[in-house]
Amino acid sequence: MPDYVPVREVVGALTFIVEERIMEEKKQRIEELVARLNRASESYYGDRDEIMSNYEWDLLFDELHQLEEETGYILSDSPTQTTGILENTQGSRREAHEYPALSLAKTKNVEDLMKWAGTRPVWISWKLDGITLVATYDKGKLTKLMTRGNGTIGTNITFLAGAITWLPDRIADKGHLVVRGEAVMSYSDFNAVNELVPEDEDPYANPRNLVAGTLNLDPERMDEVKRRGVHFIAFTLVYCSSPLRSWGDRMDYLNSLGFHSVDHEAADAGGIGEVIRRWTQTVRSGGFDYPVDGLVVTYDDTDYAAAGTVTGHHQLSAGMAFKWQDVSAMTTLDHIEWSCAASTISPVAVFDPVSLEGTTVRRASLCNLSEMERLGIGADRETSLKIIKANMIIPKCIEADSHGTEFVIPSFCPVCGASTEIRTSEKTGTRTLHCVNPDCTAKQIQKFTRFVSKTGMDIDGMSTQTIIKWINEGFLKDFADIYHIRDHQPEILKMEGFGEKSFANIIRSIEKSRKADPVHFIYALCIPMIGSDAGKRIIGTMGTKGFLKALEEEEGFDHIDGIGPEKSGSILKWYQQKDNRELLRKLLEEIQVEMMEPVQETKGTCKGLTFVITGDVHRFKNRSDFKAYVESQGGKVTGSVSGKTDFLVNNEAGSASAKNRKAVELKIPVLTEEEFIQRFGISEEG
Repeated sequence: MPDYVPVREVVGALTFIVEERIMEEKKQRIEELVARLNRASESYYGDRDEIMSNYEWDLLFDELHQLEEETGYILSDSPTQTTGILENTQGSRREAHEYPALSLAKTKNVEDLMKWAGTRPVWISWKLDGITLVATYDKGKLTKLMTRGNGTIGTNITFLAGAITWLPDRIADKGHLVVRGEAVMSYSDFNAVNELVPEDEDPYANPRNLVAGTLNLDPERMDEVKRRGVHFIAFTLVYCSSPLRSWGDRMDYLNSLGFHSVDHEAADAGGIGEVIRRWTQTVRSGGFDYPVDGLVVTYDDTDYAAAGTVTGHHQLSAGMAFKWQDVSAMTTLDHIEWSCAASTISPVAVFDPVSLEGTTVRRASLCNLSEMERLGIGADRETSLKIIKANMIIPKCIEADSHGTEFVIPSFCPVCGASTEIRTSEKTGTRTLHCVNPDCTAKQIQKFTRFVSKTGMDIDGMSTQTIIKWINEGFLKDFADIYHIRDHQPEILKMEGFGEKSFANIIRSIEKSRKADPVHFIYALCIPMIGSDAGKRIIGTMGTKGFLKALEEEEGFDHIDGIGPEKSGSILKWYQQKDNRELLRKLLEEIQVEMMEPVQETKGTCKGLTFVITGDVHRFKNRSDFKAYVESQGGKVTGSVSGKTDFLVNNEAGSASAKNRKAVELKIPVLTEEEFIQRFGISEEG
């Protein structure tokens, strides 16, 4: 009889082989997902480019989590086991957290939250979309500031603390206190910074991306960190010596110490749904300027929350994150609008209107050429788009389906008509389109922004976004065109975001600016190296007529204290350019500059002395007021200590700051604010 194997054994063997193969495929998929998600996170936290949308990241993360549960195969660097890391901060070092900063379990179902809360009282707050930081205080002074890192090990960035808004240097609590919060940037500040990115650099992808990049800046660029508007919003009091068991009481205590705590509202299990509905509507209506990617539900009983179990890098009782279900809609691409700003020409999809989250959406940014290619964007009217509102705020295209016809990359700049070129980022490989004309009006956005600023002509309502739109429409070619913007009223009122009332307010502000003081006017001209301080010195010495006469006759300004040959040369070089002379002529036809006379030589208490002012001030409103007082008394204020400095003013006279050390080294007296007042007096305004 022939040998044979029982059918049962054959089936069993085949089943085992199939199961092994399926398991191996799942493991390979896990490894692929971990690699893709980690690459996306690294770019999201540290670069300008966003290589994966939040929507796609969440889908892949959920797939990874499901596969890990099915197989038990979990890699040590899996995103389910780690948190976002800020690795490359300049001048920093890696340290262990005193209290592990663990992440939260998440859900998109309100029912899950109600089940999790049970009968216990809870608090609901925003899940802010920024970089988590941990601040430590001892004896009332900030002693350490760290990034979250992987939850166990973070990066020490204490040197940046003074540049982060709403992070107090000193507090009334004199014990040991640890507070966790989010470093965030508002959409308003994000847009303002992003539109002023130098033309040879790519713009930032989102506010969180910009915060990460800002916290990675070199210590020498502290002023830039401060200008960008990074805010610290506290969301957890990790430890304090006071016996506060209630999470709500802890947040009240943080507010009393000078922190800005995250918005929060109490609820019980039965009321969670209603609170979430109201908070969701706030985001949907655009009533919150900070980026959020969900809500956080936290037990009020902090002892109970701290006693929960820990799985991987998640503490199951610490809180639960609620993320919104992404509502999508299908539509058809009508055309691509190419918008130029600071030489980068960015694509915007304009499509058949769809209703999302209670609003009508017609446009969504496509970021750059690489994103268009990744999505598969094709020709106009031949491409279907899947649109969501990311975090219920920003319209975003997440999928595209075309019939094979590729989109057309414009060969000419939409603003000036010059040729375009494609540039590829050496760091990320991202392809972007640029205008090659160095004199393109779109590259003058920084100058237009300076012209209309409060320090310049103070034209309220002309935001950077408005300037960009009007430049792209051809309404603005030089500063003088601002005073004829009324001529374009019919076209402007048809543009998205402009109504009769807002346009009328801008016109009113423009007309008001037709009368200007000469210092603001000089600042608004955007003469290289010449700011408000130089303008004050010029007008104080020469008066308005003297300034204009010296320009016309090219006499120079190096005889003025604080100007010198370099700045004088910069003014003359600016005026010698025909375009600038013509611009000045046109502006003087539109603007009535106040004819101020030279200021009589002062005999103030600070005459002939040079001061450096650092740290917090108490008697003056701020350092700008302090500086103004010194100058009113004939003194001079500079930003750095040198051999020409007569006094350093610092309320922490014994601190080990670089300026104090330099002053000691050069044997320059260090005065507190009170000592300055005793020695040099103070005006009524001070």
